[in-house]
Amino acid sequence: MRTYARTLTVAGSVAAAIAVGGLTAAHAAGTTLSKGHVDVIDVEYAAGVLDLHVHDESVTPGVEYDPADVVIKALPASAYTVPSGTCYTHLGTAGSTVYRLPQVENTNLLWPGISGEHVSTGVFQSDKVQVKLKSVAGPGKITVYKNGLCPKSNRYYDSGDATLTNTKDVTAGEHDHANWVFTKAGTYTATFEVSGTLTNGSKVGPATATYTFQAG
Repeated sequence: MRTYARTLTVAGSVAAAIAVGGLTAAHAAGTTLSKGHVDVIDVEYAAGVLDLHVHDESVTPGVEYDPADVVIKALPASAYTVPSGTCYTHLGTAGSTVYRLPQVENTNLLWPGISGEHVSTGVFQSDKVQVKLKSVAGPGKITVYKNGLCPKSNRYYDSGDATLTNTKDVTAGEHDHANWVFTKAGTYTATFEVSGTLTNGSKVGPATATYTFQAG
């Protein structure tokens, strides 16, 4: 069972959601997530609509949030020294400090996931939807990459590299983890959009969501 903690602007929508889906609705503004398994990008498709959510799996039952209602926190303990070598130059100068939420779970930090588990197979062409990083505002840049980051294709997103498409294909049923790096301490806002093409050729989306991250 998934518990939904969303800010809904129409009271009737709350009642309808509870009546139809047996869900618990709550106002979640100001919630900070800083530890445990959290699907930062949780793609869902229902009733002809694509959406992005944040799914906190660190609690039982898991709780789903509208991205606008939460702050994703990279604690001071996420400080990471940029290694030397050309494969790491996109993170900053060797020896400098960035804030990294790691691909491999560290129970003292938030473990960020990317999920297509709530998209059914056979709905979208090639069973894929596209999640694009549209914009970032903050003191530094955001980059999301897999371990073994050479070649460049292991970078899903990099707000400082205009040569990237900054678009990740998310496969129906997929569950993925990557490193999320914030190159300077402070508060960031990032806008993502999700879109897809149904098997009949019809386009769905794009739907946008704005996230708030705090680093350090």
